Amino acid sequence: MSSLNTKSRPSQVTDHLRELEHKSIYIIREAYKNTKNLYMLWSMGKDSTVLLHLIRKAFLGSFPITLIHIDTNYKIPEMITFRDEYVKRHNLKLIIGQNKVALDNGMNHTLGKLTCCGALKTQALLDIIDELKIHGLMLGIRRDEEGSRGKERVVSPRFNNGKDWEYKDQLAEIWDYYNYHLPSDVHLRIHPILHWTELDVWEYIKLENLEILPLYYARNGKRYRSLGCYPCTNSIDSEATTLEAIIEELKITKESERAGRAQDQADNHAMQLLRKIGYM
Repeated sequence: MSSLNTKSRPSQVTDHLRELEHKSIYIIREAYKNTKNLYMLWSMGKDSTVLLHLIRKAFLGSFPITLIHIDTNYKIPEMITFRDEYVKRHNLKLIIGQNKVALDNGMNHTLGKLTCCGALKTQALLDIIDELKIHGLMLGIRRDEEGSRGKERVVSPRFNNGKDWEYKDQLAEIWDYYNYHLPSDVHLRIHPILHWTELDVWEYIKLENLEILPLYYARNGKRYRSLGCYPCTNSIDSEATTLEAIIEELKITKESERAGRAQDQADNHAMQLLRKIGYM
């Protein structure tokens, strides 16, 4: 009996991942059909890189959507190198958003992690939404990643040009009836992998043999589980140097995915407060 279970497990995992993939591709195609000006936010992390791959699958190998990266000027250097090389190699269109006024005025994490995120991430994103008149913005967030993200809808309206998320009074989404029926001037955040888990993401990366940032693999007993700005992102103890080892590690870990992200630890409701006013 145990031998049979072992042999059936890979097939079960693949079937599960294909089901997740099909739903995500449906969401992506619906977003493309129902929004006037659609972009994708790319952080170079595992989730948004999976989303990038899913978009390419949705359009049979082409990539008709422009990427946006919000550069705080404090990203881990390897992330920026990966970004530039990946975009060039795959011939993608990328727009870089940055709050240069805040940076010129000395904004940094020592002034308060939430203050810094508000200026260098949230405001930078709101500025580029306003500048480009973005109707729909796709993001690679997941419900299991962090508490406030668990409250999201697949298509989440942001009123006041992206500045206001009514997380206490959200429109229902029943039977895949997504929130595209709103006035065209309402900014939409679209979450095609909201229904995935962290383990799903890594098993899909393995299944599809996706290129991923080397920072996720252990070096000298440390690796990153979640990526962000270097002053506020800590690595974890790990010996996982392969995809298989990362997957096995996730099956037994008791630590939360974002335990190394300082802004999450600054306040119990920090992320919810930031996301209410426009944070990704």
